[in-house]
Amino acid sequence: MEKRNETKEWLVYLLECADKSLYCGVTKDLEARIQKHNQGKASRYTRSRLPVSCVAASPMLCKQDAFRLEYQTKQLPAAKKKDRVIQGVIQGGNALSE
Repeated sequence: MEKRNETKEWLVYLLECADKSLYCGVTKDLEARIQKHNQGKASRYTRSRLPVSCVAASPMLCKQDAFRLEYQTKQLPAAKKKDRVIQGVIQGGNALSE
């Protein structure tokens, strides 16, 4: 039996804020999360940079891989973040599969 946190229902998303900065996060429900961000209820960072729009989202991942990808994406320069999220690539160049 597969553990609950190993199901591939998580994704990493990248938002562009009104000031053109980028915000990276993890969620199970992208539409609801973006709505929360735009209501100023999701993140202190985005609250002062509204509105936000989604510029990239990863393929569906297990929870562990999603948080690993989020962390690694946050370490990158802004120019490389979008490609990393879209490809769903973790350190070492391994593409995450469904």
